[in-house]
Amino acid sequence: MKNDTTHPTEAFLKGIDIHQLLPQQEPFVMIDRLTYFDDTRTVTETDITADNIFVENGWLCASGLIENVAQTCAARIGFVNKYILEKGIQIGFIGAIRHLDILGLPAVGDTISTTVDVEEEIFGMTLATATITLDGQVLLSTEIKIALKDNGQTPSSVPPRGETHTQKASPRGGLEGVRLSAD
Repeated sequence: MKNDTTHPTEAFLKGIDIHQLLPQQEPFVMIDRLTYFDDTRTVTETDITADNIFVENGWLCASGLIENVAQTCAARIGFVNKYILEKGIQIGFIGAIRHLDILGLPAVGDTISTTVDVEEEIFGMTLATATITLDGQVLLSTEIKIALKDNGQTPSSVPPRGETHTQKASPRGGLEGVRLSAD
């Protein structure tokens, strides 16, 4: 019996090698399992390990959380391409991150769950909201815009460098415009 790829079971999803859905390769893979997929929602799980390149002093840093969201978006696109459209992996770019709230960081040994809800898809752009939770507690919430590369061309809808709605690296190594909150 063929699995229903538009409404796949969790068992089917967990059996997929996540590397088959992502353009990223080790050591830069930031998700471990696809656990839910439908027309608008994708959920992944990630085990935080000491050898993760974004772990600092036993904690996954903010950049690792953002990359985890982006790769959850990539896993969604990879699943659609491989199992529904039956085509290859597409490369995507973060076009914008808005309303980024980081409320906590996961420690080595934790397993986080990342949920991406697609709000709109148009002209190779996907606008989504995302949350990362740990044991039911929200660690991150944000809006993310992903632009897909098509036919070897960089998407024209990617915002020009320096536009104010994109996050910029600060001289201290963090992100400007990111609100970090403590309990």
